[in-house]
Amino acid sequence: MHTREEQLAAFDRLLTIMDELRERCPWDHKQTFDSLRENTIEETFELANAISKHDMTEISKELGDVLLHVVFYAKMGSENGDFDIADVCNRLCDKLIFRHPHVYGEQAAANAEEVSKLWEQVKLKEKGGNKTVLGGIPDSLPSLVKAYRIQDKVANVGFDWEKREDVWDKVKEEIAEFEEDPSEAELGDVLFALINAARLYKLRPDNALEQTNIKFMRRFNYIEQRAKEQGRDLKDMTLDEMEALWQEAKALERAA
Repeated sequence: MHTREEQLAAFDRLLTIMDELRERCPWDHKQTFDSLRENTIEETFELANAISKHDMTEISKELGDVLLHVVFYAKMGSENGDFDIADVCNRLCDKLIFRHPHVYGEQAAANAEEVSKLWEQVKLKEKGGNKTVLGGIPDSLPSLVKAYRIQDKVANVGFDWEKREDVWDKVKEEIAEFEEDPSEAELGDVLFALINAARLYKLRPDNALEQTNIKFMRRFNYIEQRAKEQGRDLKDMTLDEMEALWQEAKALERAA
């Protein structure tokens, strides 16, 4: 690992390169906050994908891409005199200190759960911070993540099940209502209840679903590859034949 001096030197190198690119590269020079926005979202998802795969080399690479965007926005902000990278860092440091009174102040928090509850109280007191419990949730969050954050925030102010086992009655109730009325509204209630259960059991629903997506794609790709080896077209195979290959894929995963 690098020393603090080496880390600071690397960051200074990045800032210098950003200055040069903004001045000398036609593409970098013409970018605006609005033009970079979609790229930033894409880079964030690529980082999330690398994290889900636990690929440390890829995570390091994607973190660099996200950091580039942070530095890029700060550079554009400095050109108009609105803010620069020092403002970004200092405002973040001030916020971190303010939101950690159990580290930098007099309050105490014995575990992560107590810290989470303390954060919600602090955010409501913070100058320019959240005016309501749910006020800090971005509208643009993916629905799965947003539902988890909503439930987490209200739980931190006491709006939660007394025992986590109690959530299963609600899950079963919502599933029964969905069976009677298979509508988007009822499906949403089922998903919301399941996400609540996941939160109570300390599981991340977005991570869980992504792992299942990856697993499904891997197994289906195996079916497709095996069919190709047999000179078959998937559309001409029966469901039973595809199911047999699916079970083969599962068996190979267990053996591995």
